[in-house]
Amino acid sequence: MGALSPTHWLIVLGVLALLFGAKKLPDLARSVGQSTRILRGEMRELKADDEQRTQRQALPAADSTGT
Repeated sequence: MGALSPTHWLIVLGVLALLFGAKKLPDLARSVGQSTRILRGEMRELKADDEQRTQRQALPAADSTGT
């Protein structure tokens, strides 16, 4: 069971066209794209917060060993 082949993608797109209709597919794709962008932005913010937290925790440890 590997990745989907082009034939599989065509079948998936055909089923989506039947379910939602050709007119609603662009709106559906736009919504998925916006959701993906929001998720990526939130993940970047979480990663930046984690990096800042680890830097703040590392600084006091370095200061206490120097004195």
